[in-house]
Amino acid sequence: MSSPNTLRSATVLVAVTALALTGCTQTAEAPPAPAPSDAGQQVQSTSGDDCTYENYGGTGVEKIDLATATIGFAQSEREANPFRSAETQSIKDEAEARGIKLIATNAQGDLNKEISDIQSMLAQGVDALIISPLKSEGLDPALDAAKEQGVPIFTIDRLLTSKDACVDYIGWVGSDFVEQGRRAAEAMNRVTGGEAKAITLLGAAGVNVTTDRNAGYREWIDANAPGIEIVAEQAGDFDRQKGQTVTEQLLAAHPDITAIYAHNDEMALGAVAALKAAGRSPGDVKIITIDGTQGAVQGIIDGWISGVIESNPRFGPLSFQALEDFYSGKGVPAVQIISDKEYTPENAEAELVNAY
Repeated sequence: MSSPNTLRSATVLVAVTALALTGCTQTAEAPPAPAPSDAGQQVQSTSGDDCTYENYGGTGVEKIDLATATIGFAQSEREANPFRSAETQSIKDEAEARGIKLIATNAQGDLNKEISDIQSMLAQGVDALIISPLKSEGLDPALDAAKEQGVPIFTIDRLLTSKDACVDYIGWVGSDFVEQGRRAAEAMNRVTGGEAKAITLLGAAGVNVTTDRNAGYREWIDANAPGIEIVAEQAGDFDRQKGQTVTEQLLAAHPDITAIYAHNDEMALGAVAALKAAGRSPGDVKIITIDGTQGAVQGIIDGWISGVIESNPRFGPLSFQALEDFYSGKGVPAVQIISDKEYTPENAEAELVNAY
């Protein structure tokens, strides 16, 4: 018989996958209307049992007054990346608005450093943690230390795929990454007219974002766009310079490519730099990307990028609301999926102000 923990974990993963794959074979004739024109995140759907301080970890943890608590925030990647910069600023802004003491760290893309960062914050006596995991697995020493000290963890953006909600972490809030891939495929189909030789700039290995964004994209293309041939896939690690280097290599190997799918905007902007260096003109190669940075949305306006599926990094309000609900006894669902808009040539100028 499966344990309650195993069932809870399965519920989280199944819920995310089910939400992501719904309607994955439906072809859109026109771009969907963007989400409301504001910078804040909105919860689109939730799933899983509610978690409170009374049932966390199976035995509960001490109830605290969030207003007088010290909260730790573990950022996983360099804040030179606009997504990470906006994510960290959102956490800091919300903590300040609520008058909550915050200790923030940055692992600079190093898993071992993120582990030591979390352990250091535990040593400093934080009451709860908000974690943006670098990898979907591998944080066990830090998670175990937090559990031993009775410090609950709320996770954002990347999902801890081998851990249990309300046992190892309170819950998770983020985007539906498979759905993002599906929407990117729909956009690619529109802008290419269903005919293209395409390459994919993959994100980092060992991250559910990379796996999911590629799965949604490939599944939709395979089912709906037989004229789009994916001739190569190569990791650019969500990095602009690596995105440029990989694009240069793939352009040399496949000079006839007409489309690029990038798993994030930084790699897409690297691809733009490679195309410029190769003497290409705006629109020669259609680029669809995911994030919603100002640079990428400006790229739409300038004609180099054909569309951007948003991945909203402003997790501050939802994260602290989750902690408030956790300690009040109201409860936090295992999964919270946010609603992400889409930037197109039709709305890019108007929506640029909402990019990050």
